[in-house]
Amino acid sequence: MKKAYFLSDAHLGAHYIDNAREHEKRVVDFLDSIKNDAAELFLLGDILDYWYEYKNVVPRGHVRFLGKLAQLADAGVKIYWFTGNHDVWLFDYLSQEIGLKVLRGNTVMEVMGTKFLLSHGDDVGYQKPMYRFTRWCFYNPVCQWLYAGVHPRWTFPIATSWSQHNRVTRSKEEEDKIKEVCCGRLEKFCREHSSKHPEVKHYVFGHVHLARQVALEGDRTMTVLGDWIEQFTYAVFNGEHMQLLSQDGGNV
Repeated sequence: MKKAYFLSDAHLGAHYIDNAREHEKRVVDFLDSIKNDAAELFLLGDILDYWYEYKNVVPRGHVRFLGKLAQLADAGVKIYWFTGNHDVWLFDYLSQEIGLKVLRGNTVMEVMGTKFLLSHGDDVGYQKPMYRFTRWCFYNPVCQWLYAGVHPRWTFPIATSWSQHNRVTRSKEEEDKIKEVCCGRLEKFCREHSSKHPEVKHYVFGHVHLARQVALEGDRTMTVLGDWIEQFTYAVFNGEHMQLLSQDGGNV
């Protein structure tokens, strides 16, 4: 039976991850394990910790991961990559080179005959004004053009150090509290959206770094995918049931 797979927040290339090669290998091994039964693969953002794609130049690294995506695409797996707040600057390189589809923002689409709402998760529910402004800058074409004019020797260190700072400066207690608040906002959004759009059966998000599945009204579900830094979780849909699993195959 063919299935659809969902994962997010691998943050490949992050400087705060001790063994980058082993980290990438773990993700690649997972993708290799689903190659025989995957019909569709949904990458819901922050798969790369930082990526800025220039017109004629792309960042170094991630060769094994990108090669595995190419192998899956060549085998007929449909791949959708939703940009997150870390890999926001995906443009047309991977679409042309691999054949995957890059999507931005929350999208309602049919997956194996069932309506899903899919998003990285940073664009739904309430967000603080400063975050909304930052996100607007990231997606604004003029801001992107100005940023591209700065030499990568400056932009790459700034972006990667910013990412590291945001992760290491908070205590675990602070992080856990933020995750719970974010999950609550996502759940509120889902319940409000589903009351107006009953055709949507499943909501799937990344971004929060917390693996959680919530039953909504009727047979609807909200799935927050966790991450591939500490939890190594993913979701799978077989056309009837949506499951949130750990890499070893156990239920979360």
